[in-house]
Amino acid sequence: MQGSATPSLSSKDLACRRGDRVLFRGLSFDLQAGDAMHVTGANGTGKTTLIRALAGLITPYGGSVVSEGAVGLLDERTGLDPDQPLGTALHFWESVDRCTDPFATFALLGLEPLLDVPVRYLSTGQRKRAGLAALVNRKVPIWLLDEPLSGLDARAIDQVTALISQHVNEGGIALIASHQPLAIGELTTLAIEPYVPAAETAS
Repeated sequence: MQGSATPSLSSKDLACRRGDRVLFRGLSFDLQAGDAMHVTGANGTGKTTLIRALAGLITPYGGSVVSEGAVGLLDERTGLDPDQPLGTALHFWESVDRCTDPFATFALLGLEPLLDVPVRYLSTGQRKRAGLAALVNRKVPIWLLDEPLSGLDARAIDQVTALISQHVNEGGIALIASHQPLAIGELTTLAIEPYVPAAETAS
């Protein structure tokens, strides 16, 4: 993994809003190497906003985020050129991230038959697996995963879950927002609803 320091990710009294609406406030957690956390909540409660704040893509309305170690994000935007064959699109990031052995990850995720297919022709599940392959090959210690199992069949869910478990078992951190159950050992759960302001909950 990139960097030699022990990874960590924490928030203290974090608050985020969308427009004039406060989605949640007072949210605190502390994750250390080997920790995995499942973020749950109904649509619109702020799971994706939380992940984007943790990734540094948006500025929180209040509170703080502290991380030690490089952070990788997997969401609906894979970052892969839609007009390029999958293998070419992935190779661009492999060269940026100095990945020397990408094909083991391709085999684990069943991507080898798709490497000549343009990214724009891939299904939702195939794009999700391709995005995860790019993330795995970055070798960053902190994974932020927004609905990583959406669009996947049962076999692909097992493959993705196994990779997340391996990452955590090797000392990484995984924070996963998902509506689906996660078969990952020692998984803690963070429910968003208790941090939604009462006025927002009533509405």
